[in-house]
Amino acid sequence: MIRERAYPVDPWHIRETRLDLDLLAQSESVFALGNGHIGIRGNLDEGEPHGLPGTYLNSFYELRPLPYAEAGYGFPESGQTMINVTNAKLMRLLVDDEPFDVRYGELRSHERILDLRAGTLERTVEWVSPSGQAIRVRTVRLVSFTQRAVVAFLYEVEPLDASCRLILQSELVANEQLPPMSKDPRVAAVLDHPLQSEEILEQRAGGLMVHRTKASDLRMAAAMEHFVDAPGKHEITTEGHPDWLRTTVAAKVGPGQKLRVVKLAAYGWSGSRSLPALRDQVGAALASARLDGWEGLLEAQREYLDAFWDHSDVKIEGDPEVQQAVRFGLFHTLQAGARAEKRPIGSKGLSGPGYDGHTFWDAETFVLPALTYTQPAAAADVLRWRHSTLDLARERAQTLGLQGAAFPWRTIRGQECSAYWPAGTAGFHIGADIADAVRRYVQATGDYDFEREVGLELLVETARLWRSLGHHDRHGRFHIDGVTGPDEYTAVVDDNIYTNLMAQQNMFSAVEAAKRHPDLARQLNVDDEEMASWRDAAAAMHIPYDRELQVHQQSEGFTRLQEWDFENTPPEAYPLLLNYPYFDLYRKQVVKQADLVMAMYVRGDAFTPEEKQRNFAYYDARTVRDSSLSSCIQAVVAAEVGHLELAHDYLGEAALMDLHDLHQNSRDGVHVASLAGTWISLVAGLGGMRDFNGQLTFAPRLPSRINNLEFSLLWRGLRLRVSVTADEVTYSLRNGGGAARLVIHHHGKDVEVTQVKPVTVPIPPAGPVGPPPTQPAGRAPVRRAPQE
Repeated sequence: MIRERAYPVDPWHIRETRLDLDLLAQSESVFALGNGHIGIRGNLDEGEPHGLPGTYLNSFYELRPLPYAEAGYGFPESGQTMINVTNAKLMRLLVDDEPFDVRYGELRSHERILDLRAGTLERTVEWVSPSGQAIRVRTVRLVSFTQRAVVAFLYEVEPLDASCRLILQSELVANEQLPPMSKDPRVAAVLDHPLQSEEILEQRAGGLMVHRTKASDLRMAAAMEHFVDAPGKHEITTEGHPDWLRTTVAAKVGPGQKLRVVKLAAYGWSGSRSLPALRDQVGAALASARLDGWEGLLEAQREYLDAFWDHSDVKIEGDPEVQQAVRFGLFHTLQAGARAEKRPIGSKGLSGPGYDGHTFWDAETFVLPALTYTQPAAAADVLRWRHSTLDLARERAQTLGLQGAAFPWRTIRGQECSAYWPAGTAGFHIGADIADAVRRYVQATGDYDFEREVGLELLVETARLWRSLGHHDRHGRFHIDGVTGPDEYTAVVDDNIYTNLMAQQNMFSAVEAAKRHPDLARQLNVDDEEMASWRDAAAAMHIPYDRELQVHQQSEGFTRLQEWDFENTPPEAYPLLLNYPYFDLYRKQVVKQADLVMAMYVRGDAFTPEEKQRNFAYYDARTVRDSSLSSCIQAVVAAEVGHLELAHDYLGEAALMDLHDLHQNSRDGVHVASLAGTWISLVAGLGGMRDFNGQLTFAPRLPSRINNLEFSLLWRGLRLRVSVTADEVTYSLRNGGGAARLVIHHHGKDVEVTQVKPVTVPIPPAGPVGPPPTQPAGRAPVRRAPQE
């Protein structure tokens, strides 16, 4: 599954040492920069050649039709697609009237470096024009973490042999030409040129453009300003048209001299603010960036990331490839959510247009755990965004004849955008995933103000959904029928274990939170009778179990379904959903992604160790990992049940999902959930971290190739550092003062940790482990360590 390595292994950099035009779209995703508000793909500065141009603003979208072959009640009528906004990356260079284009002339060298500590993308090129003029070009770009609206660029050109005229054209371009985004002509028509010009302002060294979407009626503004350092005479002019604004710098430069241009750009958007207000907003952002200047922006970016890595870095000894990948994953996770500020985190972040820019359950279940323990404020903001969409979720529940709130399977603004109801509407577990993220955040931070302001209402409305969606049978057992769990190859089933266990926790959590805030609960019309109904339903939740096989059933009757013929499924037939009808997938024992195995991680308190071992072996043999969300969770549970080498294998697959383009779709953007899942694989998998019932526990064990694992996490305002070797683990606190203390569980025993004295304890011998699990034919992960 892994091809030749595209990026050399380096602990703090992603380095591209040669330009491969066949991998251009993938590298544009890998080298994407963002801060949660703005995202820019790693396109070449001159704009061409490109794989997929892209500049995005979080939650800036256009409405599009959702075509149906057959209409049905409750089907969403329109969808939302994140659109490519005004592009500020373009810096076209002409050398003595010849365009700098890597496809022409001689490309002597080309290197790009994503610096994970500096937060910059640097490019160095040596090129000889068709007429023989040699130049060196160095560019650096950043999307600021400290100034949310600001993007900055440095462009330097140096003639190497002889003097030449350099013409640099720096642009803002709206409605740039893109590859077709949909095969449906109705959708394609809507997404073609989605921005309408409202205002353009030209100044000598830059200007401003304001555009508005046609259907969603959202307004955006982009502005730019340039600062030129040229060795002699030079000219700066700006001209504008409705969809483009161009500042041109002309200079004559000799060998040993440089033309240096700094470009500052600012973005803003709103669905309600006036044009003058938005114009002023981006103008102010430019003024703020101008105040710091290029060097100040670089310094602030470095300081921000120094603080981030100080409390978020994961260190690994023994697998340098995974070391690089986990830092790459944490960096992209940060870029997806750091400055989202009450807006969602999409499955591709802001690195590409995959999934139309939609957010799914991925955010709460994979991304928010990593952020909760490293950047808790960012996690809270995503949940505040969910809370802001509660009215839409209540409206959706009413449409479906349910109480409470039915959150959308996929969305940007909060409306349901899934046109395929078996995987969309039926995927009700997203409500419990949101509730779980609330529970985790409050438990990890002790932020009960957040619980009062945001969390309680989310817990109450999702609990109400489960109580109305499920029912008690004549024996008193509570069932939730006709739903789809995480495994989308087994849709519209009864009593999906993941859904049932998460709904159970959701209802118990709602009761506990309502008791903590009785005054607010009364305002939400929660009374003792309703809380009793949640407790009764949760306590009576049906959990399907096959007594003959002694394994839990992913859903009622799953283990009696026909087995999939893996031996006769050719490698090119994966992913199965693109080569077999859903009808065939739904009625057989084939699993797209961890489902029951996922339940054993997030609700591990509901299974015994023996059950986990048997269940994992059974379902690992049937899971094909056609989803990027699977391998990180399989790594966690493989480690828990004692299969450490297999856990390492799955960890490697999750970590290298985009750097090795394992699913061959990284061109559409990085897989943020899998990248965040790498952190989960290491911290919850090899580190054995769990947080059931408010108790922080660890059960670390390392595979043979990894000699040391170190990570930090935040818990109730304390920064806990965990350092694991093959035989022992050291727990230490890095803040809180001399009186700070934290009691954790280490392999079932209490350990008190203080800032004054780190605690080193042995790792007990592992218990008996069954035979290694098998995987479907041809679907085993690549081994990270040699087989014995």
